[in-house]
Amino acid sequence: MIILRSAFFYFGYISSGVLASLMACLIGPFISLDNRLKLFSLWPKFSNWFLHMTCNIKVEVVGKENIPTAPCVIVSNHQGQWETFYMQYLFHPLCTLLKRELLYIPFWGWAMKMLNPIAINRNKPKEAILQTLEEGSNRLKKGMFVLLFPEGTRVEAGRVGKYARSSFELAKRNRVKVLPLCHNSGNCWPAHRFLKVPGTITLIIGEPFYVEDSKESADLVMKWTENNLRS
Repeated sequence: MIILRSAFFYFGYISSGVLASLMACLIGPFISLDNRLKLFSLWPKFSNWFLHMTCNIKVEVVGKENIPTAPCVIVSNHQGQWETFYMQYLFHPLCTLLKRELLYIPFWGWAMKMLNPIAINRNKPKEAILQTLEEGSNRLKKGMFVLLFPEGTRVEAGRVGKYARSSFELAKRNRVKVLPLCHNSGNCWPAHRFLKVPGTITLIIGEPFYVEDSKESADLVMKWTENNLRS
């Protein structure tokens, strides 16, 4: 049954993604960035609803009242694909960091490019950090949330990778708060795996704070994430 549910989900997920991307490419050039962000977030919202309907995966959000109205740097652990689309409609307006090669995917990548993400070359880490700081600062000044995954890559469910300090340095330089997030999405949607496991994805939104020392803040949020995943 899980195999059939997962197959049905992927059929709807991929086919709707192609259709939504095609429509976004046709409409996107004629509307503002703010309207693109609103319009393009409809597909991630549909995908999450479809995930619930087909695979019986629910989402519980704790601490939604902690989301600030002012621009901030959002830092989250990274376990799979779920968090990359769920947050697209939880926060607005949102700028995400992604691998540059994703923008080359026909239709989907082209649509993503119109959302003005921070597209980095992961093969050049030093340049990627400088680009993140520069373009991230630009997005914050324009009133956008900036979503970053300080682990740098997907980590197996139940584990937390080392948090890089660049996300926190971005917040410090721009004198904006960091909003820490923690979730267990890998329990239901494991990275690079076909099967989807029924259950509840819990997303915990911590209290935003200003950064005084970027390395110290990175370590503190990493430990906060580890503690929440254990509880």
